[in-house]
Amino acid sequence: MTLDINVAGAIHSLNSLSHNSFSPLLTPWLGLIATFVVILVAQYVRSPWRRVPPGPKGLPIIGNALQLQNKGWMFEKHIMYLNALGQPIIVLHSLKAAFELLDRRANIYSGRPRFVVAQDIFCGGLFAALMSYGDVWRRFRRAAHEILTKAAVRDYHPVICKEAILLAAAMLENPDASDKHTQRSSASAIMSILYDYPTLENEHDKTLTEIHAFIDRMSAAAAPGAYLVELIPWLIHIPERFAKWKREGMEHFRQHSAMFNGLLDTVSSDIAKGSERPSACASLMKNSNRSGLSHNEMAWLIGSLYAAAAETTSTTLAWWTRAMVAYPEIQKRAQDQLDAVVGHSRTPTFADAPNLPYIQALVKESLRWRPAIPLNLPHTTTEDDWYEGMFIPKGTLCLVNLWQCHRDPASYGPDAASFNPERFLDEHGRLIPGPVETRDDGHSAYGFGRRACAGKYVANDSLFIYIAMVLWAARLEHARDENGKEIPLDTETPVDTGVVFQPLPYKCKITPRFPEAPSILSEEVELLKA
Repeated sequence: MTLDINVAGAIHSLNSLSHNSFSPLLTPWLGLIATFVVILVAQYVRSPWRRVPPGPKGLPIIGNALQLQNKGWMFEKHIMYLNALGQPIIVLHSLKAAFELLDRRANIYSGRPRFVVAQDIFCGGLFAALMSYGDVWRRFRRAAHEILTKAAVRDYHPVICKEAILLAAAMLENPDASDKHTQRSSASAIMSILYDYPTLENEHDKTLTEIHAFIDRMSAAAAPGAYLVELIPWLIHIPERFAKWKREGMEHFRQHSAMFNGLLDTVSSDIAKGSERPSACASLMKNSNRSGLSHNEMAWLIGSLYAAAAETTSTTLAWWTRAMVAYPEIQKRAQDQLDAVVGHSRTPTFADAPNLPYIQALVKESLRWRPAIPLNLPHTTTEDDWYEGMFIPKGTLCLVNLWQCHRDPASYGPDAASFNPERFLDEHGRLIPGPVETRDDGHSAYGFGRRACAGKYVANDSLFIYIAMVLWAARLEHARDENGKEIPLDTETPVDTGVVFQPLPYKCKITPRFPEAPSILSEEVELLKA
């Protein structure tokens, strides 16, 4: 009411000025212009857009579009607003804000933006993680959660344990290739769980190479600012003959579909012959009537699950090996618990998990300390919203800077930047959940709300047994040069591969922790071959 009175008064004053100061011919026009200006000012004052979160200044028209590829903005420490060619974007730098918006208000924060290249062209709209909120996405999500429940994952413990043994043996045999070993082991376990695929002998398996080529292309295409068409959607209408990116993308989709359908067909054939073994793919196909998914949709769902899991698990293990080198006292405490619970006469198993809280805390801390995906795939708002007096308009892209969230002293204490699994243990060494915003996970590496990762139980169990097995068998130390001097290890500088943050290459020194370890592992490997 006050604003309306002030606006009316301003119009009256300007009209009076025009009558007293200008010629009769100009007076009506000046009055009209004055009214128009004051209305615009009033609308601006009233507009909720004046109350969007703070953010860096952008350029006229394009806003902050040119800043998207320069990820220095990821390390700000507040809720930040960006605008790229009219597209509102907020970046959340605290767990409190991310949890409140993306989890507690998931009903209006679960949308996805349109990924023109990565989703529509490369994947024909069928890559689960990039799907828009809707019926197909709900069917994908329901099916994924049904085949990867906590109980279902226990059926795959023998496969995961097998890969952990092979990983520990390989790291002792060829320590210089530790990152390649974790990549092979992670990929092999996931392929076995999803497709009952034979153990991968190395990372050069043809099918694996093709899948990882798909992941690399899609990750690069999904990165913020990768393609101009994401910011100017009408560019999608450019004819194929003038758009190389479109021609290549459509050819990739044909290749990807053939690959994923071929893997599904193999399992389908085994089911028809009655020779199938437990796998997520077999479970999905046997319950296809309930899931309501077509053959092609099932193929893409399983392929999506592999793409989401393989690189993130191996990247987490790569960061973990660096942490063990950088924090030898923590490695020693974990090994002391392994010695007390497992001893030196056998390898760890999943049955030991309740008695190995320090190893479980190591898993949580590894996922917190260096999240493999430091900037989550964007959510979008489906309605206007307000948060702490700040306006978040409908259609806003919401990004979570996990790299910063996981280092926030407000959530993790003054040592948040350090690797310290004991933040997840009480004074008696028992496991505790961590910040309330993480829903007992201790971190948010698996995402938020309805977009949280369906494969978290596979990831948790895999990381647990991999870490337990390697620490049981081996000691990880700084590499040394020809003069015996420690080679420095950089744990602060990530390698940005588009979506995933990898650690810098480092060949740590890996040696048997006790004399019997190599022979016990060799015996286990031979039993696996039998």
